[in-house]
Amino acid sequence: MGLNLLYLVSWAAAIVVIAALIFAAKKKVGFGTRVLAAMLLGVVVGAVFKDQAADVGIVGNIYVSLIKMIVMPLVIATIISSITSVTDPGMLKKVGTKTIGLFLLTTGIAAVIGLIVALVLDPGAGISYAKDASFKAREIPTFMKVLMDLVPSNPVNEMSTGKVVPVIIFAMFVGVAITIEGSRKPERVKPVKDLIDSFTQIMFRVTKLIIRLTPYGVFGLMTTMAAKYGLSSLLPLGKVIIAVYIACLLHFVLTFGTLVTFVARVNPFRFLKKIYPVIAVAFTTRSSYATLPVNLEVITKRLKVSDRIASFVAPLGATINMNGCGGLYPAIVAIFVAKVFGIELTMMHYILIVGSAVVASVGVAGVPGPASISTTVVLTSAGLPIEGMALVLGIDAILDMARTAINATGTTVSSLVVAASEKEFDREAFYNDADDELDTYESKPLFGGNKAAASKA
Repeated sequence: MGLNLLYLVSWAAAIVVIAALIFAAKKKVGFGTRVLAAMLLGVVVGAVFKDQAADVGIVGNIYVSLIKMIVMPLVIATIISSITSVTDPGMLKKVGTKTIGLFLLTTGIAAVIGLIVALVLDPGAGISYAKDASFKAREIPTFMKVLMDLVPSNPVNEMSTGKVVPVIIFAMFVGVAITIEGSRKPERVKPVKDLIDSFTQIMFRVTKLIIRLTPYGVFGLMTTMAAKYGLSSLLPLGKVIIAVYIACLLHFVLTFGTLVTFVARVNPFRFLKKIYPVIAVAFTTRSSYATLPVNLEVITKRLKVSDRIASFVAPLGATINMNGCGGLYPAIVAIFVAKVFGIELTMMHYILIVGSAVVASVGVAGVPGPASISTTVVLTSAGLPIEGMALVLGIDAILDMARTAINATGTTVSSLVVAASEKEFDREAFYNDADDELDTYESKPLFGGNKAAASKA
């Protein structure tokens, strides 16, 4: 009876918190402040009520489901719109090359940082391997299968099964076809372009409605996280957690800080203040795709990057820009597994780890838990036992929070760097304008609002 009462009290506490968040929204408390408060209150409720508060996580699950609902139509609309807004095909090729090159470069740097941090902290010291009967190694697809999975065969089916890469490629084909046909007979494609632009505006309005639910979703997710993981389950693998979080912090400061300060040439502290909602949502939802709508809003409304750059870089980044999941994390796990199994690593092993991490990061799905396939590829490439990965699966959710925050931030940084290089970044507005709220503002034309201002870069 006591447990049932505690269960009811946990829900009563959750209702009070949600009511307080609604009240804060009505009082115009900042979006970032409400998200931070929701994170902290979720940890408190989960820590106090433990397992009895686990069901409160349904609030967070509903939020994540709503985000997933809009991902596919949002990606299709933004990709096609961004391509059709570029009148010069050469510019499209140049932007695409810069974007993908930057993604791969930062992932490689992340893998090196993860390698160094793991070698210094030695997270596997003192841990012995005990085989987990429930562990099942992820099958590594062959190169030909990976290649075929990237090619869209049935776009509708691929949308329903969440295969984002083929959908992006399909959207690119449609966008390029519209651009080519439009250069020959503009009147033929004008109705389609108008429809897509209108649909994009509608999807952004739907996105804004769902973003308003972020504080409540974050509260539910953090409550479940705090209820599920107690301190006792974290202590044995504490050094792995510390290694991942230190590596993420170093990558954030050294890699992202350098790109923002010296390449994009903006104040890194002002940049951090503006992108805080992206970090908060990525950290709590553990999904690059769930963070995509917020990222798009931050990139255009707060960073003052043109819509056509943001609409191209952000969806692509949610798919292949995996600095955390595909870069630093597999490198740390590889060093950890080698230590646990007593395997000596050479310089060739280190090169294989970094190289395979970069390759494996491409196409890692931006949903919670995909890092395991990248890690499987890295361990196999380095000749390390895949079974060792089972040791860290118990803390994967905690690690995934930091990994996803780095992934999403990397996409934000890349958008800024690419926009600055293409003079699609309004530097004056970045410094002079107050930070726009992300959940209470009026819509404006997708490819008209920032374009003129962006020329001031």
